Order: sequence, then C-alpha cells, then structure tokens
Amino acid sequence: MKARGATRQGSWMASGLLDPWLVGAVATLLCLGLIMVTSASITAADREMARPLYYLARQSAYVAAGLGAASFFYLIPLRIWERAGALPLIAAYLLLAAVLIPGVGREVNGSARWLPLGPLNLQVSEPARLLILIFISGYVARRGRDLAETLSGFLKPVGVVVLASALLLLEPDFGAAVVLLATCFAVLFVGGVKLRYFAVMAGAATLVMAALALASPYRLRRLTAFLDPWADPFDAGFQLTQSLIAIGRGEWLGVGLGGSVQKLFYLPEAHTDFVFAVYAEELGLIGVAALLALYGILVWRTLRVSARCTANGQTFAGCLTFGLGTWLGAQAVVNMAVNMGLAPTKGLTLPLMSFGGSSLVVCCAAIGLILRAHAECQAPSNRSRRRSSR
Repeated sequence: MKARGATRQGSWMASGLLDPWLVGAVATLLCLGLIMVTSASITAADREMARPLYYLARQSAYVAAGLGAASFFYLIPLRIWERAGALPLIAAYLLLAAVLIPGVGREVNGSARWLPLGPLNLQVSEPARLLILIFISGYVARRGRDLAETLSGFLKPVGVVVLASALLLLEPDFGAAVVLLATCFAVLFVGGVKLRYFAVMAGAATLVMAALALASPYRLRRLTAFLDPWADPFDAGFQLTQSLIAIGRGEWLGVGLGGSVQKLFYLPEAHTDFVFAVYAEELGLIGVAALLALYGILVWRTLRVSARCTANGQTFAGCLTFGLGTWLGAQAVVNMAVNMGLAPTKGLTLPLMSFGGSSLVVCCAAIGLILRAHAECQAPSNRSRRRSSR
C-alpha cells in the first residue's frame, strides 16, 4: 500500500499536477513551525498546564486539519468558486458581523475577533479574507471590462473591500484590515484598473489608515513604541525590546535549537506572533536566510502559476493565485518586520509557522487553491492551447 501511494504521488509530481518546489517549501515551513512552536512554548506550557508538549499536540492537530483543508480545496474545480458569485462575500460579511454581536463573539484583550466553536475559537478575519479575495477575483473575471474602463466598475469592488475593512476595524483588527486592503487592491490593479483611479484610491486608503492609527490612543501608543521601544522598555516597548534582544543573541549561527533564553518568560507571545524572534535567536542569521528563501520560493512559484493561468486565459485563477501569493508574502514580511522593529505591532501571524488553528488552516486552504490552479493550468487542453498560441 505504501509503495503504491508513493508511486501515485511520484506520478503526480512527474505529470506536473503538483509543483514539487511549492509542495517542498510548504512542507518545510510546516515542519519548522512544529519545531519552533514546541521550542518557544515548552517552558510556558509546563508552567501553566504542567504539560510541556501541550502546544505541540494542538499545533499537530491544526496541521492535520490544514492538510485536510488543502486537500479539500485542491479537489474542487476553480470554476465552482468562480461561479459562486456573491456567496463567498455574503459568508465573509456574516462572519465579520457575527463577532460584533454581544454574546456571540468572544472578546480577548479588548478585541472581539473570535467565534467560539466548542473547544476551538475561530478568528473570523482569516476565512473572511480568503472568501473576499475569491469574490474579488471572480469580479475581475466577470467584469474585467467594466473594471478597466469605468469608474463605477472600479468603485463597486472597492466599496466591498472598504465595508469589510470597516467591520475588521470595529473588532478591532487593524493589521487584518491593512492586509485585506493591500491584497485586494493588488488584485484589482493587475485586473486592469486605470492607474489614476488606483493611485487616488490607494492614496486615500493610506491617509485613512494613518488617520485611524493616530486617532486611537492605543494604536498611537503602539506606533510611538515602535519608533523608540527603548524609551519605555518595561511597558509599551517591552515586547519589541525583548524581540530585538532575542534576534541580536542569534548572531550568525544562533544559540542552538532549544537554547533560547528570551522564550523563558521574557518574550510575550513567543509561540504565536513572535515565533520568528525565537527562531532567529536559536538558528541565527543563516537560519533566517534559509527561512526567507523558503518564503521566496512560495511566493515565486505562486506568482509563476498566476502568470501561466493568465497566459492561458484563466483570469479567475490568475487573479486568485496572484492575490494569494501577495497575501502570504506580505503577511510573512510584515510579521518579520514587526519582530525586527521595522513596523508597528500588527498582531499578524507568520504564515504556516506561528501557533494558531485559524491562520494555519486558512493558509493551507490557500495552498490547496494554488495547487489546484497549477493542476488546471497543466491540464492537457491548456497545454495544447499554449502550443497553438505559439
């Protein structure tokens, strides 16, 4: 049975139905995530629950669920998502609105971002962003001419994204709103929107986000702490200073796997938003370079799929994979930048590595969609279409 399964998988790789570079990068990131979540959380789990491997067990379950989600999305033809119309958008709005209803959403640290589902909590911004991206990609495929030629064709999807961002800001989840705006605007841009429309809207969105950040005392405090964390290293700048200390201790080769000192009750959220800092401390600059290469491969192969789908006339698949590659790459860069003090704290996870079920499962679902687009792009009919176009 094992030999037969291995042969089948090898035939998939050989036939081009699975991209070995993409699959290899994702598998490596998932394995690194399990290792680093265990290393970053083992002491805290032992102290809080007397179970040192508690977070490893949960993260392993999340990885299994994520692989199931990737398989599910891989098996569904993309035309089904394209024909779904407004259904993904409606589902996203329902999720984003549900957490704002008193007694329905679960509030943690002043933010109502989670829906309690028995023993699990769903962070609604994760699936909502994916659903909205599916809708925007479908809109570009269906209404590409209106988008490229008329102002109303551009303003309709912009209104959809702005409303979703407003719901995210009410939770509040500023980081998720920024990533959603950036990703959807990127998809609309490659969809053919006129440059002047795009420039005006992007500038307006930047000004609004800056005004919201400065208008909130909490966000303003985070911003000033990011600019000079050492001015208040024991309060507002505590998390960032501990992260910088961790990264600095890593030097070239790191202190060794499991040897991090900052994870020992110094660095808050060491296994979630700041797992990169522990990674850098234990594996050093060489390990960080390898991690950047893995994310670079992930984004490169995804954008390659997008380019091929677009060349085949598969507009929906091309826009969707471009958006997913932009999303995963941007979120990884922002998370690392936050850990290194190059951007204000956003509360965004490191894709495929940080602890957390919602983010991990949705990221794996996105990988499933990318692999499905790659498989459809490699279908015999599309290969013959490419040859005839030449």
